[in-house]
Amino acid sequence: MTRERHPDDADTASAARAAIGARIAEKLRRNPMVSTIANDRMEIFVRHGFLTPAECAAMMAQIDAGSIPSKLFSGREKNGFRSSSSCNHDPDDPLIQKLTARLGALTGYAAELGETIQGQRYAEGQEYKGHCDYFPGNVSYWPDMRDAGGQRCWTAMMYLNPVEEGGETHFVRAGFMVPPRAGTLLVWNNMRADGSPNSDTLHAALPVRRGVKYVLTKWYRERPWSPVRIR
Repeated sequence: MTRERHPDDADTASAARAAIGARIAEKLRRNPMVSTIANDRMEIFVRHGFLTPAECAAMMAQIDAGSIPSKLFSGREKNGFRSSSSCNHDPDDPLIQKLTARLGALTGYAAELGETIQGQRYAEGQEYKGHCDYFPGNVSYWPDMRDAGGQRCWTAMMYLNPVEEGGETHFVRAGFMVPPRAGTLLVWNNMRADGSPNSDTLHAALPVRRGVKYVLTKWYRERPWSPVRIR
């Protein structure tokens, strides 16, 4: 008798993530406004002009008003590893709703699979050292994340302003950097083609040398997301 597969079974989960990845990537490749960043390590796409100058200015003002020192997940705190400020934006804010809908239309991701948009601000000297956005299966907080929607399959990151010097996003193992450009959206798959976590998505927010850097980030899960307090 064939055993019924549970959504959290490794093979079942990987197959579901693989299907998500293939669907999203196909939709992005069909869009003439979206470009692929060529490399052999990960799937990543860029859309310039995703936000207007007025939207960028409004989002930077929200970040300034609501940001606090950025935190890491439980068990990962390291002095100086992430030195930015950040805030979770109100999902009922009209502009946040507009951006969420626009991201959904571009990627094909359903709104209920996305986390709250997070804003980040990097002052001079601040950075976020090399990390991956997916959750390792051996960390203490994975059971909480699994119950709150599972893996972060895709990342959408939006630059809100240019930076005088520094602040590039460095994809360390894939071998390229993307400098901040106001209104530009980066979208990448945190999984491999088979649905397993892709360690080659390792990336870092390089230190800002001159100026201030503002970004928005939205992570998309494999199942509907719900906020959860880590035990």
